[in-house]
Amino acid sequence: MTFGLSIGAGALLLILWLGDGIRRIGAVSAGKPIGARDGSALLLIDLQSVFWERGPYSEASKQSAAAIIHSEVAAARAQNQPVIAVRQEWSIPSTKVLAKLTMKGQAIEGSEGTELAGLFSSYPDYVIVKRVQDSFETGELDALLERLNVGQLRLVGLDLNYCVQKTALAAKKRGYDVTVVKHGTLAAGPADVAEMRMSSAGVAIS
Repeated sequence: MTFGLSIGAGALLLILWLGDGIRRIGAVSAGKPIGARDGSALLLIDLQSVFWERGPYSEASKQSAAAIIHSEVAAARAQNQPVIAVRQEWSIPSTKVLAKLTMKGQAIEGSEGTELAGLFSSYPDYVIVKRVQDSFETGELDALLERLNVGQLRLVGLDLNYCVQKTALAAKKRGYDVTVVKHGTLAAGPADVAEMRMSSAGVAIS
């Protein structure tokens, strides 16, 4: 009986631990209000080999998005605005397990394919690593944008339903002026709900 209870308690703890991992993956951080800032920046979200080259996106949609991303980078450079790439690496123990169980082990810290896809590798002025869908979760992006005096953000990349959406919402919570360049993003499925959530929060979708 004691042995059975121990197994049951262990299973419950495992479920709770994985549940916390699921919560952390999809959570949107609040952060502190940024105040008035004059600068603008372009964020490239998850444009990594493992997602771009092996993801569920058609070649036609990738070519179209890549052209828009290239023009956004060119525009940012012409205006001396920083281009910041954010890469996904699952590094929290519970999220690493979930990535192995449900995401084919893709983008686990130290695994193959976490680098930027070759098409985009020369674009960023800065590269930071995120641990969950929200690019602001670690505080590293907060600190960089503060140092660069950035108050306006344009977002492109992957995936509109997940990391692009959560990053946009987290930025808006902090007081950034946020625009998601829809045709510079890709989505594995219908994005109507994600677009509605972002629009309702005040995120512009161009």
